[in-house]
Amino acid sequence: MAKASKNLLAHLALLGANIIYGANYTIAKEAMPEYVKPFGFIVLRCVGAVLLFWLFHAFTSKEKVEKKDLPKLALCALFGIAINQLLFFKGLSITTPINASILMTSTPILVLIVAAFLIKERVTPKKIVGIFLGLIGALMIIIMGEDFSFGSETLPGDLLVFINASSYGVYLVMVKPFMQKYQPLTVIKWIFFFGFFMVVPFGYKEFFEIDWPTIPTPILWAIVYVVVGLSFFAYLLNTIALKHLSPSVVSIYIYSQPVFATTIAIALGRDHLTTLEIIAGILVFVGVYLVSAPRKPAINKT
Repeated sequence: MAKASKNLLAHLALLGANIIYGANYTIAKEAMPEYVKPFGFIVLRCVGAVLLFWLFHAFTSKEKVEKKDLPKLALCALFGIAINQLLFFKGLSITTPINASILMTSTPILVLIVAAFLIKERVTPKKIVGIFLGLIGALMIIIMGEDFSFGSETLPGDLLVFINASSYGVYLVMVKPFMQKYQPLTVIKWIFFFGFFMVVPFGYKEFFEIDWPTIPTPILWAIVYVVVGLSFFAYLLNTIALKHLSPSVVSIYIYSQPVFATTIAIALGRDHLTTLEIIAGILVFVGVYLVSAPRKPAINKT
């Protein structure tokens, strides 16, 4: 397959993953925390993801990982699953959703910095402009009509969410070399395997508190969506995209999540479209284009 076709498929995978993330804002909160507590939900997500990834891999691939790479994949799991998910849920419980959303927009900036140091990804003026245009667009959607404030009462939660955003940024950069060496499915199955053992000590009590017989059918479907859609398909699509695109391109798609969340809310009749939202959406996708646009080849003058 030509490189252009692979890149197009990678971008489509990122769009799919971030549409799933965008819908999750509306769907997951239906089940949490009334029916499933946060840390219990993380264990549930990891149980489902491990079973799905290992089963799917068993039927589609025989690729094995070299033993020397297992500790590094465990480190990826620490940043991409354990710290990322646990600190986000814990931070969200002691700060506001609007604060958490704003802090998560720092991820692409952090990825650009970490990638420049760890894998020597080139920081170009176009990427910097693209990231900040996307940031402005995402913040416009997040902040519009919302009350938000950073203060001493939310500081602990704000700090945990910021560490979560930083951790996910480090994960995107650390996992990139494994995408060049192995199939995406092989990488992600091991990351969730190690991640499962890291989150169980924190969430097993809440996991066993889930009272399945009392959960209404619509909530059960919401749980299925989070486990299968968010933990399996979204992670898999992001991992596939990382095989062909840089971490900074993958991370800037985070800015599209508020756009998709708003679009879904409008489609469900829970919001209405405004001019500012249209402008914000345009800024986000212009930013995505600038970060992901390939560099022009240098012209050799003879």
